Amino acid sequence: MFSNSSKYALKAVLYLAVNASESNKIMAKNISEPINVPQAYISKLLQDLSRHDIVSSVRGPNGGFYLNEQNLKTPLITIVNVIDGENRLNSCLLSIQNCNNDKPCPLHHFAASYRTHLLENLENNTINDMVKGIKAKTSFLPL
Repeated sequence: MFSNSSKYALKAVLYLAVNASESNKIMAKNISEPINVPQAYISKLLQDLSRHDIVSSVRGPNGGFYLNEQNLKTPLITIVNVIDGENRLNSCLLSIQNCNNDKPCPLHHFAASYRTHLLENLENNTINDMVKGIKAKTSFLPL
């Protein structure tokens, strides 16, 4: 359901949320290896996220990316929507164009409750909520 780009963006944002701050900015090249994403790819994603005020950035010799208090309040769905567009998570699992509740594909009803639950969680949980889980060690992110 998530594109690779959304997965990479989520990993990068969470990495920054745990490891960066306004006084400790991290450059894209230093995020690439820990989250296992090509540098050019993660640079492009972070620039997109920065343009949408999901991450903060500063140019120059002491520049890099970080998250401020406002960034941390961003719902996870916002990241996915910026990277993939708002329809990605509502698209058909089989990529059938006219799949909907009135004319469902064979997998439509299997995914309906899962999709609804996933969307609710992405809308109701912020970056900061995920960071709390990582810091409490109830979830894991390679750091």
